[in-house]
Amino acid sequence: MPALARTAPIASAGPPVPATASAVLTVDLAALAANYCALRAMAARAACAAVVKADAYGLGIERVAPALARAGCRSFFVAHAEEGLALRRILGPAPGISILHGLPSGTEGECHAHDLTPVLNDDGQRAAWCALASRLGRRLPAILQIDSGMARFGFSPDEAAACLDTGGFDGLDLRLVMSHLACADRPDDPANAAQRTVFDAFRTRLPGVPASLAASSGTFLSADFHYDLIRPGAALYGIAPQAGRPNPMRPVVGLAARVMQVRQVPAGTAVGYGHTARVARDSRLATVAIGYADGFLRSASGRGEVWQDGHRLPILGRVSMDSIVIDATDAPPGAVAPGSWIEVVGRARSLDAVADAAGTIGYEVLTSLGHRFHRHYRDA
Repeated sequence: MPALARTAPIASAGPPVPATASAVLTVDLAALAANYCALRAMAARAACAAVVKADAYGLGIERVAPALARAGCRSFFVAHAEEGLALRRILGPAPGISILHGLPSGTEGECHAHDLTPVLNDDGQRAAWCALASRLGRRLPAILQIDSGMARFGFSPDEAAACLDTGGFDGLDLRLVMSHLACADRPDDPANAAQRTVFDAFRTRLPGVPASLAASSGTFLSADFHYDLIRPGAALYGIAPQAGRPNPMRPVVGLAARVMQVRQVPAGTAVGYGHTARVARDSRLATVAIGYADGFLRSASGRGEVWQDGHRLPILGRVSMDSIVIDATDAPPGAVAPGSWIEVVGRARSLDAVADAAGTIGYEVLTSLGHRFHRHYRDA
């Protein structure tokens, strides 16, 4: 076994990390469960599913999904059929698992055998699922998605209505009719009400079928958007659900990286690839072991910051593949030294703040975090 070192500050509640680890990603499963319970309480008249696509937004579906199941979640959504098959192996036969993108052609039998429910987005998916139902001589569960104004996935209302008129769904057990909001993170955007109007108009064709419109941000709109099921994803993982408003969710992710080298440089020294930064004073620079190969986005070059014990440490120059350079001049002498830990995401620097500095959104930062980190899970 490798030698052990003291834990990074962000993972101080857990076991030591290997001395060979250059960065530590901490996932707080207790905070994840608390976020699920808070979202479920917000929409008390609706059931609460969990979206765990993209390996639970990069945090590890093998640990995240069981934690959500222990918190009471009984319905899960993933994007792809392959994700659904993996999730069924993790969770066993009890929970419902739905495939947001529908099923690739030719996979219907395998997905049915593992009790995966397709979200039907077009007539080809509908026809293939109906054909399987006909061969089996039974009605198969399905979810119908309506494009209420995003021009992404789903039947147009007219297409779905025409299919209903011709009996196109007769071989199916429609468990849910759903749509997706394009602008729910902006509560005052009139597109939200417009999409709800389109959705409500179509729902009159399926009066007995449960409905779902709200994902994470939509849950924070009025109760009129909750219907029978909410489908939070990003908010579960601590991402702010509405732009420009305080984040009510508990942080789930912490990220700390190790200082590899510290050097003193004179005023005028150029830093990093392309010499895009130059120090204006005699400075103490530290090279930290995290870069774009780890998912720390290159667009944060010269714009981001990290923290240590309340001290802000700006990023200088370009983000490299495996490292960044930070200005540690204003930190107390000796505080930033080879082997010490720097907070990249955590108490002083939220995931959304990191995203804002990189000119993107928390979703991209979260799902970009790579697998070179030593991962520490705080159990729920």
